[in-house]
Amino acid sequence: MSAKSGGAKAAKNDLAEGRKLIASNKKARHDYLIEDTFEAGLVLQGTEVKSLRMGRASLVDGFVDIDNGEAWLHAVHIPEYAQGTWTNHAARRKRKLLLNRVEIDKIERRVNEKGLTVVPLSLYFVKGRAKVEIGLAKGKKTWDKRQSIASREADREKQVELGRRLKGMRD
Repeated sequence: MSAKSGGAKAAKNDLAEGRKLIASNKKARHDYLIEDTFEAGLVLQGTEVKSLRMGRASLVDGFVDIDNGEAWLHAVHIPEYAQGTWTNHAARRKRKLLLNRVEIDKIERRVNEKGLTVVPLSLYFVKGRAKVEIGLAKGKKTWDKRQSIASREADREKQVELGRRLKGMRD
Protein backbone atom coordinates (compact mmCIF):
# COMPACT_ATOMS: atom_id res chain seq x y z
CA MET A 1 0.00 0.00 0.00
CA SER A 2 1.17 3.49 -0.60
CA ALA A 3 0.93 6.52 1.59
CA LYS A 4 -1.27 9.40 0.42
CA SER A 5 -0.14 12.98 0.34
CA GLY A 6 -2.61 15.50 1.74
CA GLY A 7 -4.63 18.22 0.14
CA ALA A 8 -7.85 18.51 -1.80
CA LYS A 9 -6.92 15.65 -4.15
CA ALA A 10 -6.63 13.25 -1.21
CA ALA A 11 -10.07 14.34 0.04
CA LYS A 12 -11.58 13.67 -3.41
CA ASN A 13 -9.88 10.26 -3.53
CA ASP A 14 -11.25 9.46 -0.09
CA LEU A 15 -14.80 10.18 -1.24
CA ALA A 16 -14.32 8.16 -4.43
CA GLU A 17 -13.12 5.16 -2.40
CA GLY A 18 -16.02 5.50 0.06
CA ARG A 19 -13.73 6.62 2.90
CA LYS A 20 -14.93 9.08 5.53
CA LEU A 21 -11.88 10.55 7.25
CA ILE A 22 -12.21 10.99 11.01
CA ALA A 23 -8.67 11.96 12.05
CA SER A 24 -5.21 12.09 10.54
CA ASN A 25 -1.82 12.23 12.19
CA LYS A 26 0.09 14.96 10.34
CA LYS A 27 2.77 15.03 13.02
CA ALA A 28 3.67 11.40 12.28
CA ARG A 29 4.35 12.18 8.62
CA HIS A 30 6.52 15.11 9.69
CA ASP A 31 8.49 13.33 12.42
CA TYR A 32 8.88 9.93 10.74
CA LEU A 33 9.83 8.50 7.37
CA ILE A 34 6.98 6.11 6.54
CA GLU A 35 8.36 2.96 4.92
CA ASP A 36 5.20 0.85 4.58
CA THR A 37 1.51 1.22 5.41
CA PHE A 38 -1.21 -1.24 6.41
CA GLU A 39 -4.97 -0.95 6.85
CA ALA A 40 -6.35 -2.53 10.00
CA GLY A 41 -9.79 -2.89 11.49
CA LEU A 42 -10.50 -1.87 15.08
CA VAL A 43 -12.33 -3.68 17.87
CA LEU A 44 -14.51 -0.93 19.36
CA GLN A 45 -17.29 -0.58 21.89
CA GLY A 46 -20.63 0.96 20.91
CA THR A 47 -20.05 4.39 22.41
CA GLU A 48 -16.65 4.59 20.71
CA VAL A 49 -18.27 4.12 17.33
CA LYS A 50 -20.82 6.85 18.09
CA SER A 51 -18.07 9.22 19.19
CA LEU A 52 -16.09 8.48 16.01
CA ARG A 53 -19.15 9.10 13.85
CA MET A 54 -19.26 12.58 15.38
CA GLY A 55 -15.72 13.04 14.03
CA ARG A 56 -13.94 13.16 17.37
CA ALA A 57 -10.56 11.43 17.80
CA SER A 58 -6.87 12.23 18.20
CA LEU A 59 -4.01 10.07 16.93
CA VAL A 60 -1.15 12.35 18.04
CA ASP A 61 0.33 10.22 20.84
CA GLY A 62 -0.74 6.86 19.43
CA PHE A 63 1.45 3.86 18.74
CA VAL A 64 1.03 0.17 17.93
CA ASP A 65 2.48 -2.67 19.97
CA ILE A 66 2.64 -6.36 19.05
CA ASP A 67 1.96 -8.51 22.12
CA ASN A 68 1.58 -12.33 22.04
CA GLY A 69 0.89 -12.32 18.29
CA GLU A 70 -1.79 -9.62 18.51
CA ALA A 71 -1.57 -5.98 17.46
CA TRP A 72 -2.76 -3.34 19.95
CA LEU A 73 -3.34 0.37 19.43
CA HIS A 74 -2.28 2.42 22.47
CA ALA A 75 -2.79 6.06 23.53
CA VAL A 76 -5.31 7.00 20.84
CA HIS A 77 -7.82 9.42 22.32
CA ILE A 78 -11.48 8.78 21.47
CA PRO A 79 -13.46 11.04 23.82
CA GLU A 80 -16.44 9.76 25.76
CA TYR A 81 -19.78 9.93 23.98
CA ALA A 82 -21.74 12.87 25.36
CA GLN A 83 -25.10 11.03 25.46
CA GLY A 84 -23.51 7.86 26.85
CA THR A 85 -24.52 6.44 30.20
CA TRP A 86 -22.69 4.11 32.56
CA THR A 87 -21.77 2.04 29.46
CA ASN A 88 -19.38 4.76 28.25
CA HIS A 89 -15.82 3.75 27.32
CA ALA A 90 -12.45 4.88 28.67
CA ALA A 91 -11.01 7.58 26.41
CA ARG A 92 -7.45 6.21 26.15
CA ARG A 93 -7.88 2.45 26.48
CA LYS A 94 -5.86 0.04 24.35
CA ARG A 95 -7.74 -1.27 21.34
CA LYS A 96 -7.14 -4.48 19.42
CA LEU A 97 -6.25 -4.16 15.74
CA LEU A 98 -7.63 -6.63 13.23
CA LEU A 99 -4.80 -7.74 10.95
CA ASN A 100 -4.17 -11.14 9.42
CA ARG A 101 -1.35 -13.34 10.70
CA VAL A 102 0.98 -12.65 7.74
CA GLU A 103 0.73 -8.88 8.26
CA ILE A 104 1.31 -9.14 12.03
CA ASP A 105 4.35 -11.37 11.51
CA LYS A 106 5.75 -9.01 8.86
CA ILE A 107 5.31 -5.97 11.12
CA GLU A 108 6.80 -7.73 14.14
CA ARG A 109 9.82 -8.96 12.16
CA ARG A 110 10.59 -5.52 10.73
CA VAL A 111 10.18 -3.80 14.11
CA ASN A 112 12.56 -6.26 15.78
CA GLU A 113 15.17 -6.34 12.97
CA LYS A 114 15.34 -2.74 11.82
CA GLY A 115 14.26 -0.90 14.95
CA LEU A 116 11.23 0.66 13.28
CA THR A 117 8.16 1.84 15.14
CA VAL A 118 4.51 1.52 14.16
CA VAL A 119 2.37 4.67 14.27
CA PRO A 120 -1.26 5.32 13.34
CA LEU A 121 -1.53 7.63 10.32
CA SER A 122 -5.26 8.06 9.86
CA LEU A 123 -8.59 6.87 11.21
CA TYR A 124 -11.57 6.56 8.87
CA PHE A 125 -14.73 4.67 7.99
CA VAL A 126 -14.94 2.37 4.96
CA LYS A 127 -18.42 1.01 4.21
CA GLY A 128 -19.46 1.69 7.80
CA ARG A 129 -16.44 -0.05 9.35
CA ALA A 130 -13.85 1.83 11.39
CA LYS A 131 -10.36 1.38 9.97
CA VAL A 132 -6.97 2.72 10.95
CA GLU A 133 -4.03 3.17 8.59
CA ILE A 134 -0.82 2.27 10.38
CA GLY A 135 2.69 2.84 9.10
CA LEU A 136 6.08 1.31 9.72
CA ALA A 137 8.10 4.40 10.50
CA LYS A 138 11.70 5.38 11.01
CA GLY A 139 12.47 8.51 13.02
CA LYS A 140 13.76 11.52 11.09
CA LYS A 141 16.69 13.59 12.21
CA THR A 142 16.40 17.39 12.31
CA TRP A 143 18.17 17.85 9.00
CA ASP A 144 15.78 15.36 7.36
CA LYS A 145 12.84 17.48 8.50
CA ARG A 146 14.45 20.65 7.13
CA GLN A 147 15.20 18.86 3.87
CA SER A 148 11.57 17.68 3.58
CA ILE A 149 10.28 21.21 4.16
CA ALA A 150 12.72 22.67 1.61
CA SER A 151 11.79 20.12 -1.07
CA ARG A 152 8.07 20.66 -0.41
CA GLU A 153 8.50 24.44 -0.76
CA ALA A 154 10.56 24.00 -3.95
CA ASP A 155 7.85 21.79 -5.46
CA ARG A 156 5.22 24.37 -4.55
CA GLU A 157 7.24 27.17 -6.16
CA LYS A 158 7.62 25.08 -9.32
CA GLN A 159 3.87 24.50 -9.48
CA VAL A 160 3.12 28.22 -9.00
CA GLU A 161 5.62 29.21 -11.69
CA LEU A 162 4.29 26.59 -14.09
CA GLY A 163 0.75 27.86 -13.51
CA ARG A 164 1.87 31.44 -14.16
CA ARG A 165 3.55 30.43 -17.44
CA LEU A 166 0.54 28.42 -18.60
CA LYS A 167 -1.69 31.43 -17.99
CA GLY A 168 0.64 33.59 -20.09
CA MET A 169 1.82 35.71 -17.16
CA ARG A 170 5.42 36.80 -17.11
CA ASP A 171 7.44 38.07 -14.14
